[in-house]
Amino acid sequence: MCNLSIVPVRLEPSHKSEMVTQLLFGELFEIIEKTDNWTKVRLTYDNYEGWIDSKQYLPLYNETFEKLTDFGSTITLDIVQILINETKDYVIPVVLGSSLPYVVNNIFYIDNHKYSFDGNVRPSKEEVTRNKIVENAFMYLNTPYLWGGRSPFGIDCSGFVQMTFKLSGIKLFRDAHQQATQGTTVNFLSEALPGDLAFFDNEEQQIVHAGIVIANNQIIHASGRVRVDTLDHEGIYHVKKKKYTHKLRLIKRIIATSF
Repeated sequence: MCNLSIVPVRLEPSHKSEMVTQLLFGELFEIIEKTDNWTKVRLTYDNYEGWIDSKQYLPLYNETFEKLTDFGSTITLDIVQILINETKDYVIPVVLGSSLPYVVNNIFYIDNHKYSFDGNVRPSKEEVTRNKIVENAFMYLNTPYLWGGRSPFGIDCSGFVQMTFKLSGIKLFRDAHQQATQGTTVNFLSEALPGDLAFFDNEEQQIVHAGIVIANNQIIHASGRVRVDTLDHEGIYHVKKKKYTHKLRLIKRIIATSF
């Protein structure tokens, strides 16, 4: 389990290697391979694979791992909040979208560790609505773009989409081209609703960008920072630059409801 606020997951076992994604506190993974200093992992949430520093995780008993996987987690809703490891007497800053298991009266246990958390969490029975998805998306507004990022302090386009939906308890794949395989296709932009996903391709017709449709022919997406731009049948239009920055390829619907 990730027992730190944010842990980089790298393409190769080196601190100089490209960061492909991040683990947030409480997220689970399986170990695929180990070297002296690095551990190759497969993330339970989206099956993504990569290498993490072997000093940056908490080993779990198999029984604990299985229970955590089956039980699921409570999702944190503060931009950043303090988590206290009462067993070891230290604090951990946890960011928006982190995962807390077994929380009862702000307390939870993982193996022999007792934790307390006094922040906001997603209610377990909260209904998923389009309005809530859009509200979640705006939690990340002006977050700087970071390749491989999944936090409110740095995020990429598909990480932004994935985390926005995670806050409402909906699992999406990690990369834009993977997310484009989920949901149902919306045939025309005029039929799109707030909370639908828009995907954009390059000259080789590869899907390389994703964003979330919002009201008034606009889209919220991560490009330089999480920002709001105009969306039409051609793609994303940057008003200040007076040009299209992304070419529309596909619109997908994840939530069936109309509100």
